[in-house]
Amino acid sequence: MPVVSVSLMNLPGTEAAVGWAGGHCVIADRPDGKAGGMGLGFNGAQLLALAIGGCLCNDLRHVAHRRGVVIATLSVKVRLTLEGDPLIASGADVSVQCGMADGSDPQPLIDEAKASSMVGCSLPRGIPVSLSAGQGA
Repeated sequence: MPVVSVSLMNLPGTEAAVGWAGGHCVIADRPDGKAGGMGLGFNGAQLLALAIGGCLCNDLRHVAHRRGVVIATLSVKVRLTLEGDPLIASGADVSVQCGMADGSDPQPLIDEAKASSMVGCSLPRGIPVSLSAGQGA
């Protein structure tokens, strides 16, 4: 079974965290002035919305390559709804605008990518999240 691992640690001189996987990194922070945040990076809700949209973008490209077709234009927007205390994501609305280079209907491509999107398929099913705590780094 494949496993994906990422690491995060505090960004020195801030209360933000830098996360990385392989040679790629991202900064997670709160908005400027909120709970020590400096607005240096994405908050958790934004990261979740980016995961939903980014995964779908990758899957659309993957399906297009497998089918031997070319996506000329692609735009994905994610609207993540939050509610409760503590705030939790209660829904995500995803809008896709896709134009094929040959002018064909992109809907079959979109449908296949949606059906195979790891993030998009995992969230509705839910996943267990375990947490263990240690001290120091």
